[in-house]
Amino acid sequence: MTKASTRKIVPLDAVRTEEELREMEAQYCSYGDTVHYLDNPKFFERCKGSFIYDADGREYLDLQMWYSAVNFGYANPRLNDAAHRQLDRLPQVASQYLHREKVELAARLAQHMKRTFGQKGRIHFNVGGAQAIEDSLKIVRNFTKGKSLMFAFEGGYHGRTLGASAITSSYRYRRRFGHFGDRAQFIEFPYHFRGPKGMDKEEYGHYCVQKFARLFESEYNGLWDPKTGTCEYAAFYVEPIQGTGGYVIPPKNFFIELKKVLDEHGVLLVVDEIQMGVYRTGKMWSIEHFGVTPDVLVFGKAITNGLNPLSGLWAKEAMINPAIFPPGSTHSTFASNPMGTSVALEVMKMIEEEDFETSIMRKGAYFLAGLQDLKKRHKIVGDVDGLGLALRAEICSAHDSYTPDRAMLNWIEEEAMKGDLAVNGRKYGLVLDVGGYHKNVITLAPSLTISMPEIDLALDLLDQLFTRAGKK
Repeated sequence: MTKASTRKIVPLDAVRTEEELREMEAQYCSYGDTVHYLDNPKFFERCKGSFIYDADGREYLDLQMWYSAVNFGYANPRLNDAAHRQLDRLPQVASQYLHREKVELAARLAQHMKRTFGQKGRIHFNVGGAQAIEDSLKIVRNFTKGKSLMFAFEGGYHGRTLGASAITSSYRYRRRFGHFGDRAQFIEFPYHFRGPKGMDKEEYGHYCVQKFARLFESEYNGLWDPKTGTCEYAAFYVEPIQGTGGYVIPPKNFFIELKKVLDEHGVLLVVDEIQMGVYRTGKMWSIEHFGVTPDVLVFGKAITNGLNPLSGLWAKEAMINPAIFPPGSTHSTFASNPMGTSVALEVMKMIEEEDFETSIMRKGAYFLAGLQDLKKRHKIVGDVDGLGLALRAEICSAHDSYTPDRAMLNWIEEEAMKGDLAVNGRKYGLVLDVGGYHKNVITLAPSLTISMPEIDLALDLLDQLFTRAGKK
């Protein structure tokens, strides 16, 4: 008999050990749809608030909250209840028909945009962030009569579908798949900690804008026709605060100056709020901190608190009205699904009823002050920064507190997952996310509902990790 024919058949409803599950993953799961930062990623069993729990009940304080998708805490009672109500009433309906939640959600979002930016626009839904980016590319190319070239930032991340990876600066996401369309031209982002020495943050922001503006000085720079006043590029795709790039926060003057250059040359501004939107920075959209109005704004992740895939975009009326962008221009079976739109509608009601801006800015300032104290005491912390509850700690060589130390951060991340950090006799694990141009940045995106004692706990656990790292 063959080995396969003698293998014991395990009932489908059997409770398997972690070892059995890892063996099954190795045999049956594509590794292409996940990220294995650790050799043996942790299995988790349940979650609540700012914590997730393993099979032994060990608490892990989560400081990345599913890449900023679960902004309002795990198992948020109000949002979970909304999902249950929808599940019992209308969980499914084809997108060729309408349901109340889609229309009411679109109206609330569009009205919010009108109040915020003073512009009439419409909401277009999809499922994931990258899919919404793809839809935005269609809207931009359609509106600009087929222009396919885009600007984007060094360090920018917009997704891993073919179109989204073309405007994402990391070549590794394109290397094995080639191009379906044109790769963006990548422009320097004002990453002050690693920028030219001798400039303050605002001076560096101005320098980056002037460097970009130089591209329009002459037709021989390759993108501008001064005789017709036409740019070959359709839009500039930006993350106001870089996400995967390491939560890099630009100076206040940067986007105002950049938008002036774009407007002078007829280039659209598309803002990617997939990771920083829905109050991560203390405002509904992070671009609100920087005083400019986008032509298109893309959102996702936290709009449903991670409960059901839903993404979308807002575009100005001239770009998206039915005469210019008619039915069937894009389609996804699960776009504007009832489960997602019902939870997102509850999110919108919740943020209108509660003062998240005040609480997030207060908590963020407190957390950042704690990180600044850690930086003073640990040489491996080269830089800290933050806006609201989007915070960063850059791990560097202890010799100069500047040279990126990716290996050290990898060690810290693995050490944090051991679950042996002790505070007041109780053991914890710590869930961290890794980002940055050199993959040496801890990107901190705690729950927006995190308590002050939980922030103190986070700082204590980070202090222990940095102390251990300093003794390596």
